[in-house]
Amino acid sequence: MKRTILIYTMLLLLSLFSLQSMACTSVIVSGKITKDGRPLLFKNRDTPRTDNVAVLIQGERYRYIGIVSADDFAPNDVWGGHNEAGFGIINTAAYNLNGCEGKDSNHDGEFMRRALEICKTMADFEHYLDTLPKPMDLNSNFAIVDADGNCAYYETSNEGYVKFDVNDPSVAPKGYLMRTNHGMTGCRSIDIGVERYMAIEDFMEQAERNGTINVEHLMADVPRCLYHGLTKINLYDLMPQHYEDTKMFPIRDYIVRWNTSSAILVQGVKRGEPALLTVSWTNIGWPPASVAVPLLISPSGVMPTVVGRGDDGGSWLCRKALKEKEKVFNAKSGNTHDYIDISKLINHDGTGILQRVLPIEQEVVKKGESVIEKLRKNKGKGADEVLKAYYQWTDAFVKQSYPN
Repeated sequence: MKRTILIYTMLLLLSLFSLQSMACTSVIVSGKITKDGRPLLFKNRDTPRTDNVAVLIQGERYRYIGIVSADDFAPNDVWGGHNEAGFGIINTAAYNLNGCEGKDSNHDGEFMRRALEICKTMADFEHYLDTLPKPMDLNSNFAIVDADGNCAYYETSNEGYVKFDVNDPSVAPKGYLMRTNHGMTGCRSIDIGVERYMAIEDFMEQAERNGTINVEHLMADVPRCLYHGLTKINLYDLMPQHYEDTKMFPIRDYIVRWNTSSAILVQGVKRGEPALLTVSWTNIGWPPASVAVPLLISPSGVMPTVVGRGDDGGSWLCRKALKEKEKVFNAKSGNTHDYIDISKLINHDGTGILQRVLPIEQEVVKKGESVIEKLRKNKGKGADEVLKAYYQWTDAFVKQSYPN
């Protein structure tokens, strides 16, 4: 009997350990507290399938922009994005919502693809959930935003969901909520992602104090967060002087790690603005080595080529970032995915890959914000021409500026 219990316990621990590799960190911010009144939906995605692309697809009802795995050509699964009606969705796997066994679910990506195809409003999304056959094969925190400014988390299990409305002060008194890989209504004895939850909680509290809860701060800093929520160690405090000064350090349970594959921030619209002005700020590849690009759905569907499918089926920018990531995770043996060479990421000389891509991103974001603001003033008129010119510039600038 004791041996049976021991074997069961070991299997459970191994199961939970394997689930750690498929994890995410997310934040929803109500438009009630952002300076421009637009809600924000952020996700940092962790998955072993690190080769990603951004796609624009005509769904059953709506066109949508989403992040998909490069080898999913259909695609069947979407891991975050928004549609032309202004509806956006992301998720974080929550392994504790279907009991204390730590089970994963199989349909999260398919579920989000379908939601992007058919949902316009929060009410549409809830109707979609309410009419799914049970069991739903879901075990996630889904987060949504719509063009009316609604935004909420849905802790979703096989049998139902619990809603957390971020616009409700009794639910989100600070105007924002976070989720990693456990639900607040689930089996709390097997919570996963606790250290990352502590890190994003500290990050948001500091951003609140500094008045920096905005697109630029969230998109630039959360996917590159080098602060550990439990130990309070910040890798910036351990920076070597030179790129050649190899310094290995464990990076387990940081927000960013080996299997961080993308980040997306869906910026909703203010009430009365055209839904087509919804933006998915998208960073694919390994975010510390990649560049965030704003993606909007234009009438003609123009997209930047650096984040979309190239002739080889993958994203130019994603695969460049993955090559640079290899220089950071350069241990030759052992648990190579758990250790980074800090000097290749950041150093006092300013030659680390993160320090070299940030100025590129800042220029792309600065010009992108100018373009988006122009479209807002014109109520979206001339979007095809304006976005085509911006994306052509982005493609050329990123390819020219990216480190060789």
